[in-house]
Amino acid sequence: MKKDKFIALLSAGLDSTVNLKAATLQGDVLLALTFDYGQAAREQEVKRSALICEKLFVPHKVIELPWLREIASSGLLSGDIPLVSDGKELSKETMEKVWVPARNLVFIAIGSAFAEAMGADSVVCGFNKEEGEVFPDNSPSFIISANSLLKHATLRKIRLISFTKDMNKEEIARWGWAVGAPLELCWPCYRGGDEICGKCESCFRFINALKRAGIYDEWRRKRGC
Repeated sequence: MKKDKFIALLSAGLDSTVNLKAATLQGDVLLALTFDYGQAAREQEVKRSALICEKLFVPHKVIELPWLREIASSGLLSGDIPLVSDGKELSKETMEKVWVPARNLVFIAIGSAFAEAMGADSVVCGFNKEEGEVFPDNSPSFIISANSLLKHATLRKIRLISFTKDMNKEEIARWGWAVGAPLELCWPCYRGGDEICGKCESCFRFINALKRAGIYDEWRRKRGC
């Protein structure tokens, strides 16, 4: 039986890590791509992504996009990011602060080029239901539109897929832990540094997901906290 072949987009966050693990269970991951566009967390994202790929026996490549930093004025680059206080998630404010022009479209285009050149069938992205309601380039309609475009943009008719697009963060954390995704290696934080800040919305969603999934203490143990 023919196995599906994937190119995975990996930032070392919860969603992309679980999607990478799922892709290894569904078929062969030919390559995982991590993007450096000057984001504050780039050093940790690259480092953690490399460790995740090493653990999952997946080839890894870093793509540098210095021109994207030049045109973007995003909190992801400056580190000027809204913090979560009193348990309130600042989704709309955060979206506007961290938006990078056409970022996911650029990533998917590059991933699709690698997929076509390497004989893959699909590009795997880490999307989720929660962020899909706020970020337009994470939404189900974005995936549908991207696939319509890819039918014309690639001779192999590369597909964009996300195994977690209909899941919330808790469901992703629970499923990822069950299938052996190396969540202890994740870097969910919008910021750089030696440890996750625990205060930005991305950290807040990640930690809450682990707690609701009942794996937070075990995750801390495996992470060495």
